Amino acid sequence: MLGYAEIATHFRRQITDGELSPGDAMPSYKEASEQFGVNRTTIVRAYDILKSEGLVVSRPGKGTTVAARPAIVISGADRLDRLNRTGRRYGPGEDSTGHRVMRRSVYDAEVCRALEIELGEEVVIRIRTFRQDGRPTSVGVSVYPPRTVVEVSELAEEEQMERHFGEIYTERTGREVVKGQRTAHARQASQDEIDALQLDAPAHIAMAVLVTTVTFHDEEGPVGYWEDVYAPGKKIPTA
Repeated sequence: MLGYAEIATHFRRQITDGELSPGDAMPSYKEASEQFGVNRTTIVRAYDILKSEGLVVSRPGKGTTVAARPAIVISGADRLDRLNRTGRRYGPGEDSTGHRVMRRSVYDAEVCRALEIELGEEVVIRIRTFRQDGRPTSVGVSVYPPRTVVEVSELAEEEQMERHFGEIYTERTGREVVKGQRTAHARQASQDEIDALQLDAPAHIAMAVLVTTVTFHDEEGPVGYWEDVYAPGKKIPTA
């Protein structure tokens, strides 16, 4: 039997995948209870999660519907899961802009630990800003160590990649790429992040942003590190 969080995840995916569109009616509490074989209280708790995330709204006498402009905010790892489920890179109303690719020596201790490389080692960094209905929602940063770039040379090119790097890497090496556990923390925003997210931040005041990270591995070690940076106040689904 599913719990309320898993039921919320089910409907969240239907909304972010576009199976449920803005204005569509959600199943009634009774219908959803019968669908999942749970009591009404469990469905109410699941819907309350979706309401807190801005994905659905309830109106007396009209039931629960998908929000007219659902506040869809997901991580790069969630986008990858959606791509695997649906074959679609973007959800309804979503796109990305500001794509940049660069080779840099990395001195961020957290990134170096995650990729098991030395401070100052050169990596390839890919950066883009994700938008929902034209409004920035997150900045995505992908960092790849030299051994990954050797196998997937497209990572160093300016063009947007049509496939997930892990799929190409597995094709060429025969080694499966596995997604690690996602972590989250807060830190001070850089000026580039403030500009990309179009935040109204006075120059003399530090602004904190939420950051989620995930590391990808094969049997020989880390092959990629993804970081997503969100504006203050954004609520990121945990599943």
